[in-house]
Amino acid sequence: MVRQSHHAVLLTRPLAASQRFAQGLQGDVVISPLMQAEFLVPAIPERDFAGVVFTAETGVEAAQYLKLSRAIPAYCVGKRTAEAAQAAGWQALSANGDVGAVAALITAQKPQGALLILRPEHVAGDLASELISAGIEAVSLTAYRQRAVPLTPEAAALLHRPDPVFVPLFSPRSARLFGAEYRRIAAVAPIFVAAMSAAVIAELDIPAQDSEVAERPDAASMRRALAEVMRRWLGA
Repeated sequence: MVRQSHHAVLLTRPLAASQRFAQGLQGDVVISPLMQAEFLVPAIPERDFAGVVFTAETGVEAAQYLKLSRAIPAYCVGKRTAEAAQAAGWQALSANGDVGAVAALITAQKPQGALLILRPEHVAGDLASELISAGIEAVSLTAYRQRAVPLTPEAAALLHRPDPVFVPLFSPRSARLFGAEYRRIAAVAPIFVAAMSAAVIAELDIPAQDSEVAERPDAASMRRALAEVMRRWLGA
C-alpha cells in the first residue's frame, strides 16, 4: 500500500545553510540549528603563508574576523565555501568534495610555502598531518567552535508527534547532537535519515527507521539521498 505523502523534514544545519537546503523540498520543513558558531582569537604565527585552507564557510567568516590577508590563495572544501571565500576577497580554489579532496587538491597544486588551516574546535580528521605527510608544511589553528544549542520548541513539538520525520545529517557531530537532543526531550517520532557519510550513521545512537548515505559529500548528493529515503517510505 502506498502511504499518504504528507511528511516533515527537520534541518539542523546553521540557519543560512538550512535555508538554502530547504529550497524546493516537499512537505513541512522545520529549521532548528544544533550548532552556533563562536569565533576565537588564536595566536597567528608571524610569518608569510602561501595560502589558507577553509574546510567550511564558517572558516571564511573566522578569517574575516581575524582580518587575515586576502593576498594569498584559499583552498576550499567545496563550491559553496569557495564562493564565500571569493566574495570575501580571496582567490579561491574548490576541491568539490570533502577534507580528503582538499588534501588531494593541495598536494596536486604543490604550494611553495606553509599553509594556514583555520579549523573548528571539533573536527573528524587531521588535515594538517595529512598534508605534512605529503611534504607540505601546514599550520592548523582552532579559529572557531560550533557551540551546541538545543532544539527549538517547534522542532521538539514535531518530534513529540508519532508522524515520521526525515532528518538530513551532515556530520558525525551533528548526528551525536541530534541523538542527544532526541533522548533529552523524550521524542517519539520515527526518524528517517539522509547521511553525508557512513561515519555520520555510525555516530547516530538512536534507532532510525531507514537511512540513506549520500554518494558524495555535497548538498546535491544529500538531496538525492533524502529523496531516496522518502521514496522508499512513500512506497512502503
